Amino acid sequence: MLKIKCSNIFFTLFLMLILLLPLISNAASKWKSLADDGIHDPESPAIGVLQEPADALSKLPQDTSGNMVNWVKALEQGVINPRTNIRPETKVRIRNDDVFLEQTGEMPVVRFPHRAHTLWLDCKNCHEKYFISKKGANPITMMKILQGNYCGRCHGAVAFPLTECDRCHSVPRQKLEQAKAESRKKTQAENK
Repeated sequence: MLKIKCSNIFFTLFLMLILLLPLISNAASKWKSLADDGIHDPESPAIGVLQEPADALSKLPQDTSGNMVNWVKALEQGVINPRTNIRPETKVRIRNDDVFLEQTGEMPVVRFPHRAHTLWLDCKNCHEKYFISKKGANPITMMKILQGNYCGRCHGAVAFPLTECDRCHSVPRQKLEQAKAESRKKTQAENK
């Protein structure tokens, strides 16, 4: 049993390394041109029509990883205003509360900020398909996240990569109660 578990962990870490290396090298060189990115056909006539990533992304707030854009800051500054859904009549419910995931072993506690996610995602994007809206109902582990479940549905794909541990594991255990109190206070003030 232990041998199987160790080989699963090794395989997952190996897979993560293989998947993240291109992201790390792309981030290090900022944005490659479409003709040089290894995805687009440099012979295609569309290359002359499509906007180059550097032209589009360099105008957005910078980040230190992934595609080098801080999308939450771009939203908060009003630089981008994406649609949250395809039906204009759908009312978006921005949630200001934080969820604290304390079962993180020796790592700091995870603070999940609903606001950063609901600014541009409808609740139905995640609930009830990927996350059950009940405390303790989601057996989230890093292994499952690395395999593309839970947070891994987006992080490591379209949101900042899983190599940025401290962006989620952001609350030291000795400051957890203080962080929870500050979160409740902030939520109450914003909901008035």
